[in-house]
Amino acid sequence: MAKVGIVMGSDSDMPIMSKAADILEQFGIEYEMTIISAHREPDIFFEWAKGAEDRGIKVIIAGAGKAAHLPGMCAALFKMPVIGIPMKTSDLGGVDSLYSIVQMPSGVPVATVAINGGMNAGILAAQILATSDEELLAKVKDYAEQMKSEVEAKDAKLKEVGYKNY
Repeated sequence: MAKVGIVMGSDSDMPIMSKAADILEQFGIEYEMTIISAHREPDIFFEWAKGAEDRGIKVIIAGAGKAAHLPGMCAALFKMPVIGIPMKTSDLGGVDSLYSIVQMPSGVPVATVAINGGMNAGILAAQILATSDEELLAKVKDYAEQMKSEVEAKDAKLKEVGYKNY
């Protein structure tokens, strides 16, 4: 099965990025995860991003922290889908990271998910890969059905006990 590359600039991003990895594991998708600072290790970053296709990577999930350059630079160097996760920052709450992703220039697209949306990044990567993998598509559809059932169960409980006893 195709692989997903997960890259973050700092270990402080791990709580969010690990949610993407958890979802990929749930779907049985192989991934590699790494910490690379685009600013402190540009040569290592360039080598990682340029070599991703040769390593079997089909989608990259990149965390966008304070300077927020990883997703855009991944997209500049890797010609398959890149998903950016804007990280909530202490300074500007993640809006700065979100803006850096959604303002990519024409010809260098980066998909984005919600601020701190690691789980959705993993699901989106699975959906992208599922366009050419019927078995994975079935898993994605089963996952959606499971979420629906969970909401229906919560609604039934609410109706049973009332909101004050919920």
